[in-house]
Amino acid sequence: MKHSQLLASVALLAALQLASTVARAELDAQGQREVAALLSFVGQSRCTFIRNGKTYHAADAKNHLELKLKYLIEQNKVSSAEEFVEKAGTQSSFSGKPYLVDCDGNVQTSADWLKDELRLLRKVQP
Repeated sequence: MKHSQLLASVALLAALQLASTVARAELDAQGQREVAALLSFVGQSRCTFIRNGKTYHAADAKNHLELKLKYLIEQNKVSSAEEFVEKAGTQSSFSGKPYLVDCDGNVQTSADWLKDELRLLRKVQP
């Protein structure tokens, strides 16, 4: 086998290994705990959620995020709490509009709200 063929074979094997690693993206135990805590936080909040201009109660927002999470898991597209926030909790998959959260008149993006909560969770986790 020529040197160039060997290099091409090694490159192909490396690419396949990387692709298989990426294709198997899944939440580890810490990611599962963090996502569960974020979903609980959403569901128990007293905030109003704004998705595509329409307001939703916390329980409805939690259910919506759970459906998006289920899809992401089935598609192997989420491997961390950050990816959950980025891919499920940030914007509408259909319109691209950002999700908003209104907590006692303080409106912010759900991305910022969830990222702040994730930082707090990590500070108190052992």
